[in-house]
Amino acid sequence: MPIVLFRVDERLIHGQVVVGWGERLHAEQLVVIDDTIVASPWEQELYCLGVPAEMEACFVSTEEARRLLPGWRADRARTIVLVRALETVRALAASGGLREQPVNLGGIHHAAGRERVLPYLFLGAGEHELLRELSAGGVQLSAQDLPGSREVPVTELLAHA
Repeated sequence: MPIVLFRVDERLIHGQVVVGWGERLHAEQLVVIDDTIVASPWEQELYCLGVPAEMEACFVSTEEARRLLPGWRADRARTIVLVRALETVRALAASGGLREQPVNLGGIHHAAGRERVLPYLFLGAGEHELLRELSAGGVQLSAQDLPGSREVPVTELLAHA
């Protein structure tokens, strides 16, 4: 089964992902791609507290994810892939690993230099440019916080730039 959700969300594993998306998509596995958390068993343990018993969770580095991505697409397990930042998406897309992969922008929050685009999505000038770059490279980007919410296409997001 292909990846059922590839999501950019600064909070990574939390209720919207596990309950909102996980239950709706019948996810069996959560994969977190994060170079910091992969080196911290303590943080991994904390994140796993929010994972239901019927779901598996694993944590991998960006480099390891490049190798494993094709396998997750071919695996029978229904997988949600979570990354914290658009830079991780860029790194995975650089080798063509995300060509024609839908990527959900689900939670990029307020920070210095970012402006509100949607209630759950704040972007700075560099992030707008990165979205253009990713889109031009074949990554299918859209924003949607929950499965029942309206999916906002990247073209509409970039209109705010």
